[in-house]
This record gives sequence, structure tokens and C-alpha cells, in this order.
Amino acid sequence: MAGLFDIAGKTALVTGGSRGIGLMIARGYVEAGAKVYISSRRADVCDQVAAELSASGTCVSLPADVSSEAGARQLAAAITGRESALHVLVNNAGANWGAPLAEYPDAAWDKVLALNVKAIFHLTRTLLPALERAARPGDPARVINIGSIDGLQAPFLETYAYSASKAAVHHLTRVLAHQLASRGVTVNTISPGYVDTDMVRAIKPEVLHSIVTSIPMGRLARPEEIAGLVAYLASDDAGYITGANISINGGLHME
Repeated sequence: MAGLFDIAGKTALVTGGSRGIGLMIARGYVEAGAKVYISSRRADVCDQVAAELSASGTCVSLPADVSSEAGARQLAAAITGRESALHVLVNNAGANWGAPLAEYPDAAWDKVLALNVKAIFHLTRTLLPALERAARPGDPARVINIGSIDGLQAPFLETYAYSASKAAVHHLTRVLAHQLASRGVTVNTISPGYVDTDMVRAIKPEVLHSIVTSIPMGRLARPEEIAGLVAYLASDDAGYITGANISINGGLHME
């Protein structure tokens, strides 16, 4: 069992890697010995986070806006200009929009679906040649999409486009997994519940208290728990898993 969940020496791209769940994943990968590229729209923040993470390993900033096909292609070109092969693609970049039903704008659908769903499709398709070059017998390349418990059940908050987009991510994962298995690439989703991030902490205290008390384990997920699961999916030990949706939610949703 030596080397269990080992990802040392692998090259990974984490979109939305400068904050929240993406930062948790990027930090975990860097500390586990992977070479990590992170992207986000704000170049200054992306550069700062990459510099901080590089104290523990190798992290490179590649600022990009992947909400358009052109932006996804730009990011893909940036990484393939530096790396001939990509072992792990983590599609984490995402957007949310909350508003009452009567006031929910059409613009919310355009913004959220573009980043949460279309970006996964465009980036995975564009980076497929690099992923295929990284694949080895028994150790396929990995695409890991970040879904949500809100795509598995009705959300607590009025986030219509977000919850619908995450349900779409879950099914897009299955479709891509079916298509890419024969090409040496696995595709899986993790669906976090409520994680200890700035975004979750910004929820009104009374609402957050109601959410936490409804979680059977009685707490938010910790960063290392998210990072550990995503590290597992990138390791040799998960090479036979594809098309899966693993929900990490403290028992809030059970299948």
C-alpha cells in the first residue's frame, strides 16, 4: 500500500484555483508534489496565490476567463505552450446568482450556464490532446468536474440557474466519461455540500445556522476533506473510476 493516493510528478490545471474550493484543491495538489497551474479572471489575485503556494511546491499562474469558448481556448493554448501533456484537469471555475423567483433575471442564466457548464465542455474538448498524451496503461488522464449537492436536491436558497447548472454538470460528466474512456481519459464529478469557504460564511447567520443544523454531521466540510477526495481521484488508485459523482456533504444528501 506504499504510495497510496500518490500524485507526485503529475501536472494539473485547476480553474478557479485562486479561492474557495479551487484554492483548497490547488493547495492540496501542490503539497502532494504535483505541478499545478491555476487560473482565475483576476490576474493579480491569481499571481499572488500562485506565489504563496509555490512556497510548498510548484504553482504557476495562468489568468483566464473561461466563460467563453475563446477564453477557454486561450487558457488551453497557454498551458500547452508550457506542457506537452496534462495529467489532471479540474474544472472548478463557477458562478452563482441568487434572487427571488419573480425577480430572477435572464442574465443570470447566461452568466451561470456559460461558466458552470459550457466552460467544462470547451476546456475539456480543447485540452483533450494534452490529456491523451498524459495517459498511460492503468493510469489514465483525469478530468474532475466540481458539481454540487444543489444539483442533487432542491437548494436551500433561490439559486435557480446555479442548481440547474450543477445538475447539468453531473450529466455532462457521464456523457464525457462514456465518450473518453476508450481514449485513456476518465471523467468524474465531486459534489460538495456546504464547505467552509468565504462564500458560505457570507450567508446570513440565521440561514447558515439552519443549514448546519440540518447536516447530520453538524458541521461544514473542511478544506483538507475536499482536497483529499480530489487527490484520490487523480491518483493511480482511482484509475478504474469514471462517470462517477461522489458527493461529500456530511449526510445532508444520501443516495
